[in-house]
Amino acid sequence: MSKLTTEDLRLAANTLRCLAMDEVQAANSGHPGVAMGLADVMAALWLGHLKVAPSAPEWADRDRFVLSGGHASSLLYATLHLAGFGVSLDDLKAFRQLGARTPGHPERGVTPGVETTTGPLGQGIAAGVGMALAERLLAARFNAEGRTLVDHRTWVTCGDGDLEEGISHEACSLAGALGLEKLILLYDSNGITIEGATDIALADDTKRRFESYGWRVLACDGHDFADIERALRKAAKPAGKPTLVICRTVIGKGSPNKAGSASCHGAPLGADEVRLAKQGLGFDPDQTFVVPEQVRAHFAARAAKLGRLQRKWARDAKAAFAADPALKAQWDAFQAQEVPEDFASLIPAWGDKPLSTRAASGKILNAIAPAIPWLIGGSADLAPSNMTALNGLGDVSKDDFAGRNLHFGIRELGMGGILNGLANHGGLRPYGGTFFVFCDYARPTLRVAALMGAPVIYVLTHDSFYVGEDGPTHEPVEQLPALRAMPNVCDLRPADATETAVAWEVALRRKDGPTCLMLSRQNLPVLDRAALAPAEGLKKGAYVLWQRDPAREPEAILIASGSEVALALQVAQADARNLRVVSMPSWFLFARQDKAYRDEVLPPTVARRLAIEAASPFGWERYVGAQGRVLGMNGFGASGPAEVLAEHFGFTPGRLAALLNDLLA
Repeated sequence: MSKLTTEDLRLAANTLRCLAMDEVQAANSGHPGVAMGLADVMAALWLGHLKVAPSAPEWADRDRFVLSGGHASSLLYATLHLAGFGVSLDDLKAFRQLGARTPGHPERGVTPGVETTTGPLGQGIAAGVGMALAERLLAARFNAEGRTLVDHRTWVTCGDGDLEEGISHEACSLAGALGLEKLILLYDSNGITIEGATDIALADDTKRRFESYGWRVLACDGHDFADIERALRKAAKPAGKPTLVICRTVIGKGSPNKAGSASCHGAPLGADEVRLAKQGLGFDPDQTFVVPEQVRAHFAARAAKLGRLQRKWARDAKAAFAADPALKAQWDAFQAQEVPEDFASLIPAWGDKPLSTRAASGKILNAIAPAIPWLIGGSADLAPSNMTALNGLGDVSKDDFAGRNLHFGIRELGMGGILNGLANHGGLRPYGGTFFVFCDYARPTLRVAALMGAPVIYVLTHDSFYVGEDGPTHEPVEQLPALRAMPNVCDLRPADATETAVAWEVALRRKDGPTCLMLSRQNLPVLDRAALAPAEGLKKGAYVLWQRDPAREPEAILIASGSEVALALQVAQADARNLRVVSMPSWFLFARQDKAYRDEVLPPTVARRLAIEAASPFGWERYVGAQGRVLGMNGFGASGPAEVLAEHFGFTPGRLAALLNDLLA
């Protein structure tokens, strides 16, 4: 392909503008302004710099592109159509319609070429940081002298709204600390948000802000193709630090009456304005969804060139693998992320000494890490408390990406977005830890992970009022039912060390969504599995742990999760009646069992049920029914020694026995 002229790029950009206008107008819904303002930068990036091959969309060494301002999805879909990613004109015409491949905001797994779900502003930036971090981590593992398997950039477009959201600070600060030199953030600086000019609420000096993070900052006129090209070329050259390119643009560029105003941000331009805009751009105002043949030819030539580049990479990789079969085995393992079949044999013996599930989790992580090299993670500055450190396996830093311990700093929200990017990049399975109560900081990113099925793992410790002296600010109450309310989130609150090991196996085997492990601060007895049901029952969400006489129908069922399972077992075993104890570590997994199994564990004929959980009782009515009871937390926790708080809140054998007697009266 010969070098594109300014006129070639302008025609491509104007085609993108017209397609975006048509998409929004057809749907009578959407955001045309930023799509039109960013079109020149997108045309230059995709036709001259972005390394993606539509013929091999899952190419491991492709550049990653993230549209952080997901409301500009019409621009991304138009670009994917031109680039050859299988997004048809009919798909563009169905923009924002039910079941379309072109939803209102980009969704991973719905539209070919979309790397991550975006929409909540700033999350795309954090995901991009995660993708750029994944590239560095994998390059450290697979590149060697004379061999380059991993060498790509992460390009992220963002707007003023993305940079105003706090997650951008958390993620970009860490990116600077890590020196992620292949991360390029293209800032669409148009000075407009929904309510008007940005200066009504923003006085930041963005250049100085990012320089203070340790970023290189460039600038360009976002409508001058020579200036855009200069900035993109410089940004693509590594400088030991991530790069911000401030692209000065006009929102709604091409609209004669609405360009530069907030009125074109979040509403269709209207039929008359679209006609006028098309006339000004040199397009037929009476036609819609038009793509000039020369534009198609330019994008096709770019796709062909990149297809050749991808095939060369594949040949080089095949030769490297043939020369080193162990390298191929390692590469395949990182890509497939299959849990060893002998996982259970990796787990240490527990003995009978009480152990917190957070401590058990730490021991499990360190036992399995050598056999699962694609597992990597860390904590939001809480590794000594979360027990998330992989001992002796090195820390990740700007000078060394070969380690396996990530330090996210005190940045739960940024951590969550980065975890999403690490997971979506492929080749690694990330986990991140914090106190359970602080998962609220990460909740928006957990929700996006659930939406797009990203298999991230959260280690959430200090899971109840048993935190003790730190008091109610650190004691989760409503977090557990709130987490269970989120679709596609697997909740795992294991009762002891043996259940914790099975919980980790479940988390690692899951590939279609996030998994959260809620772990205790306080020591818990290691349940005697010789006398009780195997911990493997956790895989079904709930199981019968113990019953005095399994041959008969139980008189009542005690249902508990986590630290309260031992309490339920203690009371039931001290009672002469035929009671059943059910360990229910995961509502998510239990709901996915067939009705026959669920009825076997919780027989419909047994209406007397008592749930015990050190959290808000909200939601337990589905399992205890109208005649059941719940021993839970109806208010916040308190500050004091854990054993004193247990007495204060009634989580004692005496209180539980009294509730049981009342239930059976």
